Amino acid sequence: MTHLLKDIPALQARISMVLTRQCRQTRACLEIPGEGSKSSAVLFLLGGEGAEPCLILNKRSRRVKQPGDLCCPGGSISPRVDGLVGKLLGLPLLPLGSWPPYRAWRRSAPADARRLALLLATSLRESFEEMRLNPLGVRFLGPLPAQRLVMFRRIIYPMAGWVAGRQKFVPNWEVEKIVPIPLRCLLDPARYVRYRLQISAAVATQFKGRTEDFPCFVFEAGDDRELLWGATFRVVMVFLELVFGFRPPDPALLPVVSGRIRRHYLTGC
Repeated sequence: MTHLLKDIPALQARISMVLTRQCRQTRACLEIPGEGSKSSAVLFLLGGEGAEPCLILNKRSRRVKQPGDLCCPGGSISPRVDGLVGKLLGLPLLPLGSWPPYRAWRRSAPADARRLALLLATSLRESFEEMRLNPLGVRFLGPLPAQRLVMFRRIIYPMAGWVAGRQKFVPNWEVEKIVPIPLRCLLDPARYVRYRLQISAAVATQFKGRTEDFPCFVFEAGDDRELLWGATFRVVMVFLELVFGFRPPDPALLPVVSGRIRRHYLTGC
């Protein structure tokens, strides 16, 4: 499947086909959160025209929760605003209206179609706010399975999209910088480690200051070194397995990288 990295149209077609089929079969991408759980939608943003395809992530600033973590742009659903934007997105030539399965979804599963429109609207609105991404320049490729964040009692709904050409993003106060990661790097088993974190009891009392190991991807570009772990790591691994059949190495066999989560991790500075 790695030959797709050299054929952008074929890669886009593969991603859309796989995500559409997966969601149609399981509806895990549109799971309704249970009582007490909050919802967020994020944009799993891919890009690369005339260059190698990349996953485009944000690095969270010190002023927000989970500072320093890599994440997909996105945030909480605003039902009124995003509901209206979702209706507009379904118009012809706009991101959702241009997605081939959408018309059939509106006929056969209108409730699912409305929910999908709401989630996509949230992810695009938040991406515009965080990095000034032009939502009209995004090609929607399909939804990924939802991910549960137990510590935060939240469900994340990733929406995969493709942005063409060289982009000039403008991060807002929530974002320290934009981090594009080539897909070829994510498919390299040698870049995976075991992230051994010492978690302060002030962060989450259930951990009681103990050390935990997490699967992790390391990305180095020049002098910069970024670690991808947690919920975003899980979303990326689901994507890589669905599209490329790739699974990371067994964490027990990987080298250890140590880190520490301090008291402001859940609140920001």
